[in-house]
Amino acid sequence: MTPVSDAIVQELERLLGRERCLSGPGQLVAYECDALTHFKSVPVAVALPQTTEEVQEVVRACVRLGVPFTPRGAGTGLSGGAIPAPGGIVIELSLMKSILVVDVENRLAVVQPGVVNAHLSTEVGEHGLAYAPDPSSQIVCTLGGNVAENSGGPHCLKHGATTNHILAMRCVMPDGEIMDLGSPVAGGSAGLDLRGVMLGSEGTLGIVTEITCRLVPMPERVETLLATFDTMAAACSSVSKIIAAGIIPSALEALDDRTIAAVEASVFRAGYPADATAVILVELDGHPAQVAAERRRIEAIFQDVGAIGIEAAKDADHAQALWKGRKGAFGAMGRLAPDLYVQDAVVPRSKLPEVLPRIGEICDELGLQLANVFHAGEGNLHPNISYDGRNAQEVERVVEAGRRIIDLCLSVGGALSGEHGIGLEKQGFMHLVFSADDLETMSRVRAAFNPGELLNPGKVLPTPGACAEVKPLHQLPGAPS
Repeated sequence: MTPVSDAIVQELERLLGRERCLSGPGQLVAYECDALTHFKSVPVAVALPQTTEEVQEVVRACVRLGVPFTPRGAGTGLSGGAIPAPGGIVIELSLMKSILVVDVENRLAVVQPGVVNAHLSTEVGEHGLAYAPDPSSQIVCTLGGNVAENSGGPHCLKHGATTNHILAMRCVMPDGEIMDLGSPVAGGSAGLDLRGVMLGSEGTLGIVTEITCRLVPMPERVETLLATFDTMAAACSSVSKIIAAGIIPSALEALDDRTIAAVEASVFRAGYPADATAVILVELDGHPAQVAAERRRIEAIFQDVGAIGIEAAKDADHAQALWKGRKGAFGAMGRLAPDLYVQDAVVPRSKLPEVLPRIGEICDELGLQLANVFHAGEGNLHPNISYDGRNAQEVERVVEAGRRIIDLCLSVGGALSGEHGIGLEKQGFMHLVFSADDLETMSRVRAAFNPGELLNPGKVLPTPGACAEVKPLHQLPGAPS
């Protein structure tokens, strides 16, 4: 511990009490990484505020002492965005978990950032409402983290990502000031859209402490279909044809044979066909007549491209089981190896049949175990690479696979990230999709909000000397030797 480290711990204990300031080695190790486990850095302390005002006081203390601070929700992020800076603290927001307002008439809710995504829909479900964005980690991930990453999910194909469902937010800025951004009035627009700037900024511009969410009515009818294919190319072809036909399902997901095998051998067993090379999971919602018509058209498309089986969920329980397998796919991978690297990139839907085999070739060349489960309707790929993080050479091969996969996706006109963010993982690739002027403009925006760069430093934008490669934290500038 340094004198500054001692000072910030003492100040946090004064502000929050010892029970809400963690500083013991056994306590801190839980905060050394998020769900991207090959970047690690142990914080000096963890603060556990319960109110906006307590967050404000913690931030002001960090600014006075020059201590970096990183906000954290549930730690489910997959790009290293919640990993603390060397010598810094974590501001853990999980105790801020109150649903403050449910306004049924205006279809909105006001929540603290530690509210779990799925809990909000459960709470408002009794009013016939729901919160639409549904990341695969929705039973664990928090709404504050969703706002930071602009999270997506299977049902964002039709209903939109987090940005489409957040009306306003209260933030503690990097200097400790409190700002209210956006408008709780749906459709309200005046001045610069600072809400839009904050949303998806990965905790680098401010700490969100209160969120006004837009709620949607539950659909009149929902139908779930599962189509089975003997090739992934045929499965992907069906996806392009569905969208080209002008049909926008509420969800359109793909799983390959390795994912199916992992799911069916786990507690998430869904009853997927054991002999399938690929399955497409489709959900339709809306007016009953519209849903019925779209179902017939989709079934015809599946038949035209050679589906070897088409199954409709018999009832709500059957549909829930099919979705349990999809939502539990990442958890099911835990049976295969101690660690899982979940890549996130986007390609044009038409390129899926070309890109997926090439990703397989990359992993085969590097001797890595690959499984694919992804948001097919958006071309948002999630190659899952199972590995053992205790094997340094294997970790190097995993990182190399990630580099090659990103290069491949960008080469066919894809995007660097779909929903997991840039964080530490992909900052070294930013120069491949943005010009020097673009990056300079982003740096100026960040500097306007975060001039001292104490809030979540070293994330998203390339750091000097590490522009073209992703590095573990201990290799980043300023890290202790």
